[in-house]
Amino acid sequence: MTEQSPIALRELISFKVAAQEYCVDIMSVREIRGWTPATPLPSAASFVRGVINLRGAVLPVVDMAARLGMAASEPTERHVIVVVWIEGQLVGLLVDAVCDILAVAPEGLQPTPDLASSEVQSFVEALLNVDGRMIGLIDLSSLLPPQQTQAA
Repeated sequence: MTEQSPIALRELISFKVAAQEYCVDIMSVREIRGWTPATPLPSAASFVRGVINLRGAVLPVVDMAARLGMAASEPTERHVIVVVWIEGQLVGLLVDAVCDILAVAPEGLQPTPDLASSEVQSFVEALLNVDGRMIGLIDLSSLLPPQQTQAA
């Protein structure tokens, strides 16, 4: 028998948006905080909820339901903001709830089907099946259009 090197597992944090589950790489997550009403920004993209104060810094908040093409969220005290690092800046992701921390082997990630819309394919990097649940892995670098990354 030959010794096998340990498989490098990727750690992901999963969250609910509407009735669906998505995840992001845990290394991109800076903190998880309760919902705070956001101050709207004029002429912002429809999925940008507004901005909140995060210890003196202005944090843009993206409504993940709206970004994924669903009806915009109606946040309650049960919603959370997942603060993530996207290409050199902090961004808040408004989600319904954080679910789990997952450790996934590379072969557990499946490509997004060709039948998905091109917009969804652009920011859902892969799918994984965990205990019968299909979870979409979000590619944070594609979540915001280039002009949003600079404006936010």
